[in-house]
Amino acid sequence: MNRTTDELMDALLSKQDVQAYLEENAGEMLSGTLAQQLAMLLQRHGLKKGAVIEAAQIERSYGYQLFSGRRDTPSRDVLLSLALAMRLSVDETQTLLRVSGLAMLYPRVRRDSVILHELAQGDSVMACNARLEACGEPVLGD
Repeated sequence: MNRTTDELMDALLSKQDVQAYLEENAGEMLSGTLAQQLAMLLQRHGLKKGAVIEAAQIERSYGYQLFSGRRDTPSRDVLLSLALAMRLSVDETQTLLRVSGLAMLYPRVRRDSVILHELAQGDSVMACNARLEACGEPVLGD
């Protein structure tokens, strides 16, 4: 993935044939399942599933089902909790949300702004929830 989203949008809108666009930009497309993305992120960051699930404060068996691919439609809050627990970057988190078909974090939304800030700071789920509460926003998992 080397092209920016804006470059891809320009290329897409300039094509008469969407199939040609897809073929030319196949390497730029997001692919894979949530479980594959999670496995790649675990490996990249040298993390263990059990530790991430515990830090994300999600139910243990449900967490393992997400990582194994037996469950593939978590809530946005669950994915954000996993992202915080894994100390993912903002870009990694946004990609995880996109692959899952969920709305990306948007800095014009108060709650999303708090979560983006906490991700950028490398804070935990507990710290993020404390900040959300202090800002009058619903905590993750509500």
